Amino acid sequence: MKIPKSLLVDPEKNSVYGSFAVAVSIWAFSYSVIFGQVLILAYYAVWLPLIMVDYRRFLRQLSSAWLPLLFAAYVCFSVFWSQAPGITARTAVQYLSHIACAYVAARTVSVRTLTLGALIGIFFALVYSLKVGAYSEDVLDGTYNFVGAFASKNQIGFVGSLGIYFSVVFLAFLRRGRLSLILTVPVVLLSAYVLVVSHSATSMASIPAVLALIALLAMTKLLSRRYRRVIFLVGAGLVVVVAVVALNLGLMDFVLGLFGKDSTLTGRTYLWEQGWNTAQRSPVLGVGYAAYWVQGFAEAERLWNEFYITTRTGFHFHNTYVEALVELGFTGAAMVSLILLRTLYGHVSTVIFKAWQAESVVLFGVMVLLLIRSFVEVEILNPYIMGSFLMYFSYFKLARLPVTRTRWSPAFEPADAARDEAAWPRHAGRPVADPS
Repeated sequence: MKIPKSLLVDPEKNSVYGSFAVAVSIWAFSYSVIFGQVLILAYYAVWLPLIMVDYRRFLRQLSSAWLPLLFAAYVCFSVFWSQAPGITARTAVQYLSHIACAYVAARTVSVRTLTLGALIGIFFALVYSLKVGAYSEDVLDGTYNFVGAFASKNQIGFVGSLGIYFSVVFLAFLRRGRLSLILTVPVVLLSAYVLVVSHSATSMASIPAVLALIALLAMTKLLSRRYRRVIFLVGAGLVVVVAVVALNLGLMDFVLGLFGKDSTLTGRTYLWEQGWNTAQRSPVLGVGYAAYWVQGFAEAERLWNEFYITTRTGFHFHNTYVEALVELGFTGAAMVSLILLRTLYGHVSTVIFKAWQAESVVLFGVMVLLLIRSFVEVEILNPYIMGSFLMYFSYFKLARLPVTRTRWSPAFEPADAARDEAAWPRHAGRPVADPS
């Protein structure tokens, strides 16, 4: 029996396989620490063989992936100046292959299929955590939090926030029929419950902000591109002004107090200071990728001891940019920041300055969530993590976003559609200039 290629690599026809592959990836990202290499091999098995199915698909527009590939090459080359070259070499290869899987996923899976697969994977991951039912005490703030089968409350909180986010955007933009509503309700309820009992302040604070932003972008669908641009520029200016005023009036401490945090963010500011001091000793190149938190190294052992990390693993500076400065220097920190900002701007510019697309709205929301979390977590610098997979998937989708074929309705792009319809007889066969 011969399986058609389209059922594996065509984004319009491979929703079954694509959803399965994404669900397997979510499970691997969640529990590879528990189940070991079996899940990592399963993650590779659902993506990398697709290259052999239709290699030409992945060679097209490969040049558009130059920035992530350059960063991956830099990460690999850091083995030459790493203070732990063996660990750097192994982890760098893992990170490179992780980016390759995200590239294959972006070229073969639609945003709708990604969302559907993520909902399935998140649901079963959270169900398993409820079955395990583990709690952990935070020795720094004295709280007792649900962690399930995850290593920390922030990890399970992130999964819960993604469950809520993907459920909302699936119902708002990507669902087909009433059955979608029935299928997403259990995911929303389970994710919300886990988010509450985990007491992850980062997740609880970020998800409402992201959903509010997505609601605003959804409303811009009814406006022409001209008004979208004006609203975007005015809104961006207001965000900057509000942020400056909030910091000067001490509103940040008030917001932190609502989530049981103080101005030190439960010791995070001390960690940032330690990381900054370390980065000054090797400011350009860093100490090498994954070469700081190594057992036996004095600085890592000291911080593990101060923060009561008895396992002496799985710790970081709780800030993506500080972590990048320490391991990869200003060069690596600039590159990963550029990838994040390029992806963020690429999707919002598609919504604001081009034809409104639900796919770009969904991926923009994902990037905003990752941006907010990047200041207090490290989720885009490591392999086999949902954050880095979603960031590179979103970046590679900038090369060629699928245009959803939708029947025309007065509610869809009313201003732009009216202009195009009026201009068609006079400009048949030629592109119509945007009068806005």
